[in-house]
Amino acid sequence: MKALAVLYATREGQTRRIAEHIAATLRKRQFMVDVLEVGRDLPADFDLARYGAAVLAASVHFGKHERAMIEFVKTHRRELERLPSAFFSVSLSEAGAEDASATDGRRKRAAANVKAMIGEFVRETGWSPPHMHPVAGALLYRQYGLIVRLAMCLIAKLTGATTDTSRDHEYTDWQALDRFADEIAADVDRRNSKQELRS
Repeated sequence: MKALAVLYATREGQTRRIAEHIAATLRKRQFMVDVLEVGRDLPADFDLARYGAAVLAASVHFGKHERAMIEFVKTHRRELERLPSAFFSVSLSEAGAEDASATDGRRKRAAANVKAMIGEFVRETGWSPPHMHPVAGALLYRQYGLIVRLAMCLIAKLTGATTDTSRDHEYTDWQALDRFADEIAADVDRRNSKQELRS
């Protein structure tokens, strides 16, 4: 069985943690997994054809997914379309959409923002994977520079997130990530079973 590729693009590191968590969950289900950061870890001879599936994760900043991931998908779209694949969009807006303490209107606005950002990613890359999941990220105030911290504070205030900059705030639902990884594993198993029947 071919290994699975978990590819990510991040800025402060929360999406790396998410990618590593997904990889660990898939390894528990007996898959071999390579975890690579696009734009940094990819070897010159990188070839998606070596993999049996691809899981991509990218963080969102100021409404845009990481440019490195957009360029990667545009370059490798044809290969991605031939593989079982998934995309995880990591954003603070998804945290707002999942916030049970927020008003219904605020959650709906956050969910609409998430949908719009993912829609823009699909339009820009031309790739629409079978598994697409928004994931709540984190407010890593202690890792931001002054300007980014001020900007994130403003965004947090507008979205109803915390503006307490004395510590970092994580919103990722790790159990939901496990369920998403199960979906991907089941998809890969189905594809492998079909290929065995044909051979």
